[in-house]
Amino acid sequence: MLSSPLANNPFALMMDPEAVLRALETSDRLSRLQSRICRPLDRPLIARVSSEVAEFDRTVDNIELPADE
Repeated sequence: MLSSPLANNPFALMMDPEAVLRALETSDRLSRLQSRICRPLDRPLIARVSSEVAEFDRTVDNIELPADE
């Protein structure tokens, strides 16, 4: 793992990114983490609407509102 002064100073970590990557690769705590890849935008869900709901939507969309006076 990183030495204490380096790990406590995020600006020092930015100066030596290779040291950070080496520390990440050898970290026991990170290796024990369980991970999964979620890609919700890969396959968009197309919502299926019942015919009753679709008819209601069309009715509401066609209602003419009174003009503001």
